[in-house]
Amino acid sequence: MNILLDPNLAYLLLLVGTLLGLLALVTPGTGALEIGAFFCLLLAGYAITQLDFNLWALILILVSVVPFVYAIRKPKREVFLALSIIGLVIGSAYLFLGEKWYIPGVNPFIALAASLMYAAFVWIAVRKSALALLAPPTHNLAALVGQVGEAKTRVHDEGSVQVAGELWSARSKSPIPAGRQVKVIARDGFILEVESDSSNK
Repeated sequence: MNILLDPNLAYLLLLVGTLLGLLALVTPGTGALEIGAFFCLLLAGYAITQLDFNLWALILILVSVVPFVYAIRKPKREVFLALSIIGLVIGSAYLFLGEKWYIPGVNPFIALAASLMYAAFVWIAVRKSALALLAPPTHNLAALVGQVGEAKTRVHDEGSVQVAGELWSARSKSPIPAGRQVKVIARDGFILEVESDSSNK
């Protein structure tokens, strides 16, 4: 475990752990990101307890999560995402004590390279993930009700209709022959309830 007491490795583990944690916030449900974040932060946490660290930097890292959460809930607020990235980068770079208070405890080249990659990745990937997560669905299924389409097969207990340029499973109370114009009167999941369109009889 002595290898974990290298500030450079601890710094990288902390960056990777926070990155995986932030990605897990915007893409929940897979479990892989959460597990990866847990182990990276666990190893980084062990190093923090064994090495001398700046308390203010640790507080800065924790506080920087607040603007991040706000930014993913309001994706148009890029300034908050930028503040979160700056806080995480500065806090993690200065987490371990250096020779002087203004010198990071990790190798400056490692800190600079890792911070730039981290910032770019978070800015692009997390921002895009948040926008995709909060985007309205491209298919408004409720809007199908009332639309007119065409029966592609005989429709009764089951069948297929073309509505809004797409092929849908459909059923009707009375048989409808293929080629007849139909009107959507209801929707049950991805199955459309249709009737013969009286306006086109």
